[in-house]
Amino acid sequence: MGETTNGRPSSKVARLLDEYELDGLGAELEARWTGEGYERMSLRDLADYFNKQILERTLIGAGMNAVQTDVDATYNNLTDDDVSIGVRIDTENRLEQNEIDVESLERNFVTYQAIRSYLKEYRGAEYQKISDEEKIEKDLESIHRLVTRTLSVTEERIEKLRDTNRIDVEEFEVLLDMTILCQSCGAHYSVSQFFDERGCECQRAG
Repeated sequence: MGETTNGRPSSKVARLLDEYELDGLGAELEARWTGEGYERMSLRDLADYFNKQILERTLIGAGMNAVQTDVDATYNNLTDDDVSIGVRIDTENRLEQNEIDVESLERNFVTYQAIRSYLKEYRGAEYQKISDEEKIEKDLESIHRLVTRTLSVTEERIEKLRDTNRIDVEEFEVLLDMTILCQSCGAHYSVSQFFDERGCECQRAG
């Protein structure tokens, strides 16, 4: 790997970040890889994420629709081996009709190895694997946030329906009871208890 004028190793990812004016994406890739403020992503997932950013900028530059669903579908049609030849050709033709050079676009897509080199060699990032205890605690916090969000949304929807006379209720309370059932022994656990006890006791018996 060669070096740039600033002494850093040359990097296809860094070049594309500059070429497509994706300010801040480099730091975001690092944060998503290390799990700092984001749900951690693998290098392969980060490569797909990066490539979709490139595709989105290309679609916008050509005046095409760049909503997330369209970007995802277009990327899948261009890269997924399970997509039929007909679907791939139709997608390529649609892009070319909008003056997008498909071959050039695909050459700009990066592999997970390029992402790894960019993060480790260009940015000097390191991923420290979290302990089992930290992973369990982090996932439990995520579940609790989802439960809180579910309760809040449910209450809000009921209140709006009540206030517009679409549902009959005065004071109410939303209860969400999440129980984990072990199908091996029939034991029931709350989510917190199940995580704290590292699963079901029956699996450790004997």
